[in-house]
Amino acid sequence: MTDPIASRGRETIVLTGADLTIADVEAVARNGAGAVLDAGARARMQESRDVIERLVDAGEVVYGVTTGFGDLATHYVAPADARTLQENLLMSHAAGVGAALDREIVRAMLLLRANTLALGHSGCRPAIVDGLLALLENGVHPVVPAQGSVGASGDLAPLAHLALPLIGRGRVELGGEVVPSLVALREVGLEPLVLEAKEGLALLNGTQLMTAIGALLLADADRLTRTASVAAAMSVEALLGTDVAFAAPYQLARPHPGQIAVAAELRHLLRDSSLQTSHKGDAHKVQDPYSLRCAPQVHGAVRDALDHLRRVLDIEMNSATDNPLVFPEGGVVAEDALATGGGMVISGGNFHGEPIALALDFAKLAISELGAISERRTALLLDARLNGGLPAFLAPASGLDSGMMIYQYTAAALASENKVLVHPASADSVPTSANQEDHVSMGPIAARHGRTVLEHVERIVGIELVVAAQALDFRLALPATAGAQPGAGVAEAHARIRARIDHLGADREPGPDLAAATDLVHGGFLAGLVEPGAVAGS
Repeated sequence: MTDPIASRGRETIVLTGADLTIADVEAVARNGAGAVLDAGARARMQESRDVIERLVDAGEVVYGVTTGFGDLATHYVAPADARTLQENLLMSHAAGVGAALDREIVRAMLLLRANTLALGHSGCRPAIVDGLLALLENGVHPVVPAQGSVGASGDLAPLAHLALPLIGRGRVELGGEVVPSLVALREVGLEPLVLEAKEGLALLNGTQLMTAIGALLLADADRLTRTASVAAAMSVEALLGTDVAFAAPYQLARPHPGQIAVAAELRHLLRDSSLQTSHKGDAHKVQDPYSLRCAPQVHGAVRDALDHLRRVLDIEMNSATDNPLVFPEGGVVAEDALATGGGMVISGGNFHGEPIALALDFAKLAISELGAISERRTALLLDARLNGGLPAFLAPASGLDSGMMIYQYTAAALASENKVLVHPASADSVPTSANQEDHVSMGPIAARHGRTVLEHVERIVGIELVVAAQALDFRLALPATAGAQPGAGVAEAHARIRARIDHLGADREPGPDLAAATDLVHGGFLAGLVEPGAVAGS
């Protein structure tokens, strides 16, 4: 068996532990880029590992190294049992349930886990990172159930499933088939690892599930927000909306960065529009509905919320989220402090998912608003009382044909479901481990719900694009606007949509059209049109 994603062999990401980006995560997770461990990071890891081995040899009491875990931290484990302790840890914690995570999320998790270990604070051998990267390189993708993490001591259950194949346990996907890990390792020429003291714990503590989902969500959301500007501009043109409210001086009077950016995109998309000039003096265009006029303010607030998530993820992806952490230089705490190995090992809470949980909850709420305002523009386009003289439901033979009536129903259903999903997961906490872990983040739930919200909004914006393209077809054919043309960016977007989705004449099944529209949104095929200098074919 061979894995196509592992054989693409594009760029190679060098892991230092300190400079991984969202683009790097997407390149590895989705585009088959490889990753290798930086030489400096390898040296730091070995220095940290040497500290752990000295503490084990000396019989020092250090959490997770010579003790049990969680509420069992008071139980001493002899050095002779260190290997068994680590293997038991992985097996006992692999208690996830539910559907398996998508391949791209698993690949992102492998990369992120390797990067946090590369910082050199986890006390594991460089061979552990080499093993994680070998799974990536050979397309051996652990089967990781989606549910089971509360985001407290990190994503314990998912990370246990992620790590089991390193020791030849668990199941993996290889070449599209799910097989026992040992079978897959033999197929690609890898040997199972034998874990030493602290290494099982180093593989488990951390936020790599919620961070992986968050990173890919943000990559998709960046394309979605730019595509939403395109959809809004198309609706403005089709509804004879005015661009006056998007003027730069007006936006600078309330200089939120996202608002300024979205208004500039709308002006760029609407540039050279003779449709705009054809009705500039019409009295009915003094003010547009909020879903048109306030697009910079609403879309811009979404951008700003996503930028907060970006700042959080940039830090989190390049942080040590293990526990305990090793500081080989010593002196970070008093040498006589209990269970610190002479001041070189600290047990704390860097694994707690609260920063990511709060940011993801904020982001999913923001993304849902992008869908809510898009659905309102779709409703305007379809309503003959509000769409400026276009046919009811944009049907060429209203009555005989329903046209696009039900498209808005679908958008409304998705927008309504999002209202349930955006309830903040981080507002909840259920204590675990006999109240040792008495406050948890629920970040993985925020991440999974955020991903679903994003998928819904991609479909909602796709619906707006199809409906706006239909409305533009009618608008440009009306005598009052005959010969007028929409803005250059809108015209190009309209052409790209029509290259994939035909104008709706007589009623037909909408499923293929809506699927094609969602693909346009998710793939970012219109997103580049918001950039200054964008031309046909960009």
